[in-house]
Amino acid sequence: MTAILEKAENYIFELFKEKLPKTCLYHNFLHTQRVVKSAREIIEKTDISNEDSEVVQIAAWFHDSGYIKGEENHEKESALIAADFLSKYQISDKKIESIQNCILATKFGKRPNTILEEIIKDADSSHLAKDYFTEVSELLLEELKHQGKSKQSGKEWRAENVKLFSEQHQYYTRYAVEHWGPKKNKNLLSLLKKQKKNKKNQKKEIVKARLKAKYKSESPERSIQTLFRVTLRNHIKLSDIADTKANILLSVNAIIISLALANLIPKLDAVSNRHLMIPSLILVLFSVVSIILSIMSTQPKVTGGEFTKEQVKNRKVNLLFFGNFYKMPYDRYQWAIDEIINDKSYVYNMLTKDLYLLGLVLKKKYTLLKITYIVFTIGIILSVVAFIVAFTGIDLVEQVGNPEILEKITE
Repeated sequence: MTAILEKAENYIFELFKEKLPKTCLYHNFLHTQRVVKSAREIIEKTDISNEDSEVVQIAAWFHDSGYIKGEENHEKESALIAADFLSKYQISDKKIESIQNCILATKFGKRPNTILEEIIKDADSSHLAKDYFTEVSELLLEELKHQGKSKQSGKEWRAENVKLFSEQHQYYTRYAVEHWGPKKNKNLLSLLKKQKKNKKNQKKEIVKARLKAKYKSESPERSIQTLFRVTLRNHIKLSDIADTKANILLSVNAIIISLALANLIPKLDAVSNRHLMIPSLILVLFSVVSIILSIMSTQPKVTGGEFTKEQVKNRKVNLLFFGNFYKMPYDRYQWAIDEIINDKSYVYNMLTKDLYLLGLVLKKKYTLLKITYIVFTIGIILSVVAFIVAFTGIDLVEQVGNPEILEKITE
C-alpha cells in the first residue's frame, strides 16, 4: 500500500467517526472497506498500471465520503472532499480529475466511460454477488427508513431488489461478469424463491380470509354469541356460589353437632344438668335440619341418560345436557349432533332451554338455601334463649331454696 492510500484510509476513518450521521447503517466505513477490497480483487485480474490502480483505490476510499453532508448529490460532495484532500499532497490535477470521474461514476444509473470507472462501479455493487447480500440489503433498508426515505415492507423491498437485479444492474468488467455474475444470479434466484413463497402465503391468507368472512357471515351474530356466553357464565357462577354457601352451612352445623355430642349431651344424665336437656335438643335438632336442607340444595338430579332417533328428528331432546346422553354410545351421540348442527333455530332452542333449566335449578338451590339460613338462624336464636332461660330458672330455684329468702317470704 502506497503512502497516499494509507493516508486516505486514515482520513476517511476519522472523517466518518466524527461527522458521519448515525443513521448511515449501510453507507459507513465498513461498506467503504468492502468496496476497496472488491476493487483490489478486480485490479489483480485486470491489466492496468500501478498509477491507475492507485486512482481506483483512492476513489473507492472517498466514493461515499459525501454522506457526511447527506445523501443528496453525495457523489459530487465526495469528489470535492477527495480533491480538497489530494490537493494537500501535490497530486496532479489530471490524477485528481480521474479520481473524481471515478467517484462520479458510482452514481446510480450512470454508465462508466473508462475501465477505471467500470472497476469502481462493479466494486461498489459487489455486495449483490456476496454471501452477505441479505444482511447488507436489510441494513440499507433500515438506513432508508431511519432517514425517512422509505416506508417499504420486507416484501416490497424484496420486489425492488428483484427489479434491481434483473433490470437495472449489470457488471462491466470481465472479471466481475465471469466471477460475480453467477453468484449474483444465485442471489437473484433466492430472492425469486422467497417472492414466490410469499405469493403462495399471500394467496393462502386471502383464501383463509374469504373463508373466515364466509363462515362469519353464516355464524350467529356476535351479540347473540355474547348473550348466551355471558348468561351461561353467570348461571355457572351463581351455581358455584350456592354450592359454596351450602358447604359452609354443612361444615358449621357438623361442627356444632360434633361439639354437642362430644361435650354437652354426655353430661345430661346428671340430675344437676337436666335443665340443659331442652336447649341442647333444640340446638341439635335445628342443626340436623339445616344439614338436611343443605344436602338437598346441592343434590344433583340426573335424568335417564338416553334418547331416541325419533326425539332427535322431532327436535324433542336437549343434546347439550349430559343427563340426556351419558348412557348413549359415542357414534349415536355424534350422529345426533351432526343431525341438528346445521339447524340454527334448533341450536338456539337447545341453548335457550339449557339456560332456562339451569335457571330452574338455581331457583331450587337458592330457595332451599334461604330456608336453610332461616332454619339455622331460628335454631341459633331459640337455642340461646333456651339456654338463658334454663340457667335463669336454676338461679331462681337456688334463690328460693335459700333459708333466709324463705324466712322473708314467710314473714
